[in-house]
Amino acid sequence: MCASLRLLALARRSRDADQTRRLLALASIYNGGSRTAAAKMGNVGLQIVRDWVLAFNARGPAGLIDGKAPGSSCPAATHRPCSCTLMKSPPK
Repeated sequence: MCASLRLLALARRSRDADQTRRLLALASIYNGGSRTAAAKMGNVGLQIVRDWVLAFNARGPAGLIDGKAPGSSCPAATHRPCSCTLMKSPPK
């Protein structure tokens, strides 16, 4: 089975719409299409298609699924207890 047919089969089985779109764009490249045509098909620029190719080559179909974006953790996760004390009676 050629690479483009394998990619089409993976796209059919995928439940992730973005992954399906990326697999179809890559299948068109493997089928002899240009990266420009794949970019138009995926509604993205050439650099994004290049990134998809690199992600697919490095991690296979799982590389085309959106992951959690890197960034700082939630500030609430680093919450420190308050160091102030509560007063039992109001000041006079």
